[in-house]
Amino acid sequence: MRSRYTAFAVHDGAHLARTWHPVTRPDDIESDGPEQWTGLTVVRAAGGPDDTEGTVEFTARWRSGTDSGELHEVSRFTRIRGRWLYVGGVVDPLR
Repeated sequence: MRSRYTAFAVHDGAHLARTWHPVTRPDDIESDGPEQWTGLTVVRAAGGPDDTEGTVEFTARWRSGTDSGELHEVSRFTRIRGRWLYVGGVVDPLR
């Protein structure tokens, strides 16, 4: 999760593509939105070395001009050949 956050922050679409499950990965990954990502807090994580599925709940803070806010999501991951891949997530619209 932290590497994906960093990839969004530095606009590394190649890393996002490598860490996104091919079944749910969009054809065009744009990581160059107007937001400047300013911080990440991992709220909880589930999934260990012997698991094939996991979740990460996080809050990511952003700024864009004079606007700022938070993105709160519970992300789902699956492990394939030893690598965690992002499958999808549920964003909390109230944050």
